[in-house]
Amino acid sequence: MGLTTSSFWILTVLAAGRRHGYQLMREVDLRSGGAVALKATTLYASLDRLEQDALIEPDGEEIVDGRARRYYRITELGRGRLAAEAGLLESRAAAARETLSADTPAAGAKEVPT
Repeated sequence: MGLTTSSFWILTVLAAGRRHGYQLMREVDLRSGGAVALKATTLYASLDRLEQDALIEPDGEEIVDGRARRYYRITELGRGRLAAEAGLLESRAAAARETLSADTPAAGAKEVPT
């Protein structure tokens, strides 16, 4: 089963190094070109699932301005899963490009007389 969009982007950001929740939200938005803007509830539900699946793990906590920041990092299993997902997305994109560049019209499409 493939990763959810949120999980894909969270793992992508964590592949660059440990981050806390707010950093994850900002960087997912940035790296996705604004296509994915995580809300706190979505982020923390995704983090819980990724941690349960051993794709990420906690990596320390600190108090900043009276608030706890919990850091996460990607695991080796998480790196492997992200790499597999990236490969799957690349093969799907290649198949779509190949189909789009074909000289024949789509099945069932009527040719327009010239």
